[in-house]
Amino acid sequence: MKFSRSLKSSSHSVPSPDGQHIAILLSSLVHIRAVRSPEVVNVIKLPQDFAGPILGFQWSPSSRLLLIAGPEQVRVVSALDSSFHAAIRTASVPGTKPAYVGFGASDAEVCVISSYGLKFSLFDLTSSRAAEINTPKVFSPSSASRCFSFRPQTRHLALLSRVSGKDLISIHSYPTRELQRSWAPDTIDAQGITWSPDGRWLVVWESAAQGHKVIFYTSDGHLFKTWSGPANPSLEDRDYAIGAGVKALQLSADARFLAVGDCSRSVCIFNMASVTETMRLRHPKSVASTETLQVWQEQIGVSQTGPIMHTFLRTTQVISPAPRLQDNSEPVSGCAAISFDPTSALVATRLEDSPGTVWIWDLEAAELRAVLLFHGNISVLSWHPHVAETLLIRCEGEQYNGIVFVWDPLSEGPRSVDFSQHLPGLKTSGKPRASWLGSGMASGPSLFFSDAQHYVLGCLIELDEVAPPWASHHSPEPSYAAETREESPLELVPAEQDGPDKARAVEDDDDDYSELEDTFVHKR
Repeated sequence: MKFSRSLKSSSHSVPSPDGQHIAILLSSLVHIRAVRSPEVVNVIKLPQDFAGPILGFQWSPSSRLLLIAGPEQVRVVSALDSSFHAAIRTASVPGTKPAYVGFGASDAEVCVISSYGLKFSLFDLTSSRAAEINTPKVFSPSSASRCFSFRPQTRHLALLSRVSGKDLISIHSYPTRELQRSWAPDTIDAQGITWSPDGRWLVVWESAAQGHKVIFYTSDGHLFKTWSGPANPSLEDRDYAIGAGVKALQLSADARFLAVGDCSRSVCIFNMASVTETMRLRHPKSVASTETLQVWQEQIGVSQTGPIMHTFLRTTQVISPAPRLQDNSEPVSGCAAISFDPTSALVATRLEDSPGTVWIWDLEAAELRAVLLFHGNISVLSWHPHVAETLLIRCEGEQYNGIVFVWDPLSEGPRSVDFSQHLPGLKTSGKPRASWLGSGMASGPSLFFSDAQHYVLGCLIELDEVAPPWASHHSPEPSYAAETREESPLELVPAEQDGPDKARAVEDDDDDYSELEDTFVHKR
């Protein structure tokens, strides 16, 4: 394992999707650092009227733009130069904030869900136009992203809304967001909507309180199939009809499989080529290592002088995963998390009643491949987006603040990576965050770790002749600020002739910008 030196960070720092840059928000400045060198390649200064807490800090899908959202306005800026700058002012009740702010189907689109879910707004940054749709179905800010989905390739918007006490699905074209079709699904209280990654299916699922129901529509909105519970349930699941319904739903990245978890110990797997239930994965209450099943248990060693050591021992006896610690809250059960690896060969799950256990299944053989038992509750399960069968795991608790675990089938249990030993003071500050860096660099899978003050990069390589990403590039960093462009970074409209610093402003219900009122078409 190789590490970079620690660099200044903040509670708002995020790597770009292509893994080439790190954006750090420091007070009223945004620093852009290159991964391949420690240099700051651009500094973006926020306007003085941009005040209040930061609600969103996000890269665009192409890694060319940055979105910074506050309670009253949203700024979209070019990350590597000053050729683009857009401002969106959101009208809100004093003391409230938008439920969701983020990029839409492209760099040129920003989505804003107002407080209390009153309206769903889409701002087109190339034309300074906005489309508004009333009453999106938003339960809370944490679930706001489940009420809409963008279809791959065509970028159509599917939106779940609530009108007159009934669920409504609407399809809107790109980029105008004109309504193409709408219908009322056969649901009482739908909790989410999503397009399949290949764009063939639109999936809607009912809330757990209303029983088992997942509805599959074709891409043009026609009903194809309704799933109302597991086919041929086992003896343990024979009473599923009187229990709670869908709790977790996840599509694989290649659109081959769909996993549905309910409040039982089972997960249904669908083959999306025919939308049929092909297997049911049932979590056993006790496990033991075999030739085809690895069971690894965490061992924590405490040292008076050195760091806490996290190692794993392969069990040789039957063991039961540790149950959730009892408290005054109501008991919970069922599947809490599902995650497919990029090849759909493996799927990782976590149960509510054993939150410190990771179950890893082989979908081709339809059997359990590994069980990883931790002392802390699992908070993050993330497969590398491009490197097959490589899983990132994070746990809750102070003893895990600087620790990240990486597992793959050929390793001797999960591998602990201690980033705190590479931070000043050998400890973390604030809430730490960890994620995969970039899209499968030639030097090997890399990790991004940050706390409230510093960030560190780590690369999962051991050979000295292989250089990590931050040491594999020795040519001087190009001066992005000095470059001139004939087109804007969106590559959709010509660049402004008045200079690169000229900003587009899109104002929402603001009397000071009445000249844009006639562009607010497509209101419903």
